[in-house]
Amino acid sequence: MDSFELNKIIGAVLGTLLFIMGVGFVAEAIYHPIEDRGPGYALPEPEVAEGGAPVEEAPEVPLSALLANASAENGASAVRKCQSCHTFGEGEGNKQGPNLYGIVGNAQAHLEGFAYSDILTQHHNEGLTWTYENLDAFLTNPKGYAPGTKMGFAGVRSPEERADILAYLQTLSASPVPFPEPEAAPAEEAAGEEEAAGEAETVTTAPESAVETPTETRDETPVEGTPVQETTPAAPESGTTSAQ
Repeated sequence: MDSFELNKIIGAVLGTLLFIMGVGFVAEAIYHPIEDRGPGYALPEPEVAEGGAPVEEAPEVPLSALLANASAENGASAVRKCQSCHTFGEGEGNKQGPNLYGIVGNAQAHLEGFAYSDILTQHHNEGLTWTYENLDAFLTNPKGYAPGTKMGFAGVRSPEERADILAYLQTLSASPVPFPEPEAAPAEEAAGEEEAAGEAETVTTAPESAVETPTETRDETPVEGTPVQETTPAAPESGTTSAQ
């Protein structure tokens, strides 16, 4: 390749670069944005929806009321997920977890020879028992009730399901522990107190004192200007003479 052809190639490349640069300058001059003019269209600000009134949480139903309506049959179905770690029949051996026959009302960590968690052993030494309230708290959140427990179960979130399980555990005993008495609702208690107060309160009114009426009468006085009639002696009859 001689120098003439090389110069043509170099010239072509330079010409192309100059053309591209020129097109860029022209485009920038044509489409250069106009500054300091503000936005072309004012977009409306999004409206913030006002939050409604705070939703009141439903009052928590007492455990005694839940147990009064609990189903031991439903509880027997609910504990099937626990059968991989626990046994429920009288005299059956332990698994990864202890046998649960007679658990209600019994001392915590009561089975001899089972390796309970340290926290449950501590509860045993403190004299804690498996009341319905303690069992409900443990089933709700095992690690919250007994920190460090070996039980890897996350807990039962439904209060009704926990009540059914407790109703089933009640049947696992020769002498079942009775459910706690249902607590009276606050409205019923207030109505009962008002009714009792209304019956106890006796309103007595003192008899009104008799109003004495005046017995004295005012003396009658002659009306001024009324003429008083005077009486005159009768005249002597004719034919009579006076004694001389």
